[in-house]
Amino acid sequence: MHSAALTRAGPIRMGIFDTLPQVPVAFGLTALFGFVIGLELHSYRRSAGRDLGFGTTRTLTLLAILGFVLALLDPGLGLYAVGLVAVAVLVALHYRSRLREREQSLLPALIALLVYGIGPLALREPMWLLILYVVVVLLLLGEKPGIRRFSDAFRSHEATTLVKFLIMAGLILPVLPARQIAPFVTVTYYQVWLAVIVVSAISYLSYLAQTYFFPTRGALLTGVLGGLYSSTAATVVLGRRAHGAGEGARVTGAAIAVASAMMYLRLWVLIALLGHRITAERLAAPFAVLFLLLLGVAWWIYRGARREGTPAPSEAPRHPLEFSTAVLFAGLFVLFAALTHFVVRGYGAGGLQVLSFGVGLTDIDPFILALLAGKFHVAEAALEAAVLIAAGSNNLLKAGYALGLSRNRAVAPAAAWLVGTFALSLIYVYWGLR
Repeated sequence: MHSAALTRAGPIRMGIFDTLPQVPVAFGLTALFGFVIGLELHSYRRSAGRDLGFGTTRTLTLLAILGFVLALLDPGLGLYAVGLVAVAVLVALHYRSRLREREQSLLPALIALLVYGIGPLALREPMWLLILYVVVVLLLLGEKPGIRRFSDAFRSHEATTLVKFLIMAGLILPVLPARQIAPFVTVTYYQVWLAVIVVSAISYLSYLAQTYFFPTRGALLTGVLGGLYSSTAATVVLGRRAHGAGEGARVTGAAIAVASAMMYLRLWVLIALLGHRITAERLAAPFAVLFLLLLGVAWWIYRGARREGTPAPSEAPRHPLEFSTAVLFAGLFVLFAALTHFVVRGYGAGGLQVLSFGVGLTDIDPFILALLAGKFHVAEAALEAAVLIAAGSNNLLKAGYALGLSRNRAVAPAAAWLVGTFALSLIYVYWGLR
């Protein structure tokens, strides 16, 4: 009976565990995870320097086993629910007694209830969910100093920003129709907003990493994270920082090369995430060559630098999740889709390449995504050529920014290699794609 119930509910599925008896494996994992969480809670108490109340390591282990046994005896979870109520009452009475001692922490009580839930998860849910559940509990217990630092540094507007992203992804996107915007705009409303969300998500994650996890980042890390956010913006920041830095700006030049390398990685990920699998496969080789080339250049410049390290960034990264930014990106997406339609219709693949060069001197993400999302009557090779030319001409723009803003010869090698990537892109377009 129990075996059939477990099969219906969804037994543990994870490789070698499929060949083992399900109930013993689930029991062993329940006891093990309850014990480990108990150890972590005990360590947390020692670090706090005081007794926080309910639950020793043995108590939590036995509590996890109790939840497992009750869930096993009654697959309908009636016994488990009765036990949950009993445990909750016991924990509440204990917490009430602790309040008299002016100890108001709810953490041990909550951990006890969470441990009690391990058993049903081990019996009924996939292995990944059980492991994720335990990992989150252990991280919240073990990373108290990091969580405290993060909460101290957390800015009040970040919650509002997250709400904006949830509105964009969870409310606006589902209601947009998969209908072409206009006869001359060969993309749908859904495609436009999906591109906005994907680009914003990648930029937002990079922004969070720069702002909260690496506040004292070095120049090369600025290039990595800034390149994922916006390689053009990162080049502007790094170019300003290199002004008046003397030979120390060579390290900044290496960071500029890294930022442009990350642009190719970001573009490839965007293309793949938005479902253009064939284009992603065909662009993987040239993008990989340019990505590795720029990383090699950065390593060569950094290794030859006379001084390592540069001062802290003079500008904080701009927040990517403003509605005005999203609307601007969507507008550019539609504009470039319409412009590409008219250029391809009137001038063919040659006109598209000229347009790609000009767009590369602006913001290339909306152009590339509109180009791939639209239905243009050109060969696949022409679309890939347009992507490579746009990315290459964007490197020309960044080379100009690097030299113009820094006014420092130490940045010249990085700028020269950025110009070189444009030349390599043209060579590949006119000989490699034929």
